Amino acid sequence: MSRHTSNEEKLAEEQSSPKQKHEDQVIDEVSPEQKAEEDNSEKEDTAEKIAGLEAELADLKDQYLRKAADFENFRKRMNQEKQNAIDYANQSLLLDIIPILDDFERAIKSADTSMDFSSFHEGVSMIAKRLVSELENKWGLKRYESENQPFNPEIHEAIMMDKSADVSEPTVAEDFLKGYMLKDRVVRSAKVKVLMPAEIRMEERSEENGNDTPAESEGK
Repeated sequence: MSRHTSNEEKLAEEQSSPKQKHEDQVIDEVSPEQKAEEDNSEKEDTAEKIAGLEAELADLKDQYLRKAADFENFRKRMNQEKQNAIDYANQSLLLDIIPILDDFERAIKSADTSMDFSSFHEGVSMIAKRLVSELENKWGLKRYESENQPFNPEIHEAIMMDKSADVSEPTVAEDFLKGYMLKDRVVRSAKVKVLMPAEIRMEERSEENGNDTPAESEGK
């Protein structure tokens, strides 16, 4: 009895299986309308993404152009400021010199009316001292003396040379044109006359002759 029932159940299951498969297939199938709708939805999503990316690209391009324009304006402004700094670097110095020029003009006018050479000379000397003091104390421009000093090619320029028995080393005899230093730097070398030793010492002459001793010289 049980065996017969089992066969019937198996047969019923086999008969119902194609029907179930057909129903499942129908469920899995998508209609053309649905597929078209899904395709349209995907296209819309893609179009929205492209539009968003294009908008983002346009915004980034605008930012880049603005930054480039700002940088170009900054570069031009810096160049202009640099040029202004070069053009007007000596403005403070010139403002200090202008009053001294005024003193020179007053001295010249005074000499035109009084014709007193002594007063004119005294006035010009005072103005010159004021100028030297202003440049030295405020701007660090110092004039250095060279006469009777050992010749130093770093600060002296020899334009004349002479021999003298009174010196044992190259010595500045005359200062034709004063030298100037700006703080610790020579900005103009002094033009000088240099005295050279007239005779070479015996030791130096011996070295020049090949270090011959007096005994060797006599033997020769």
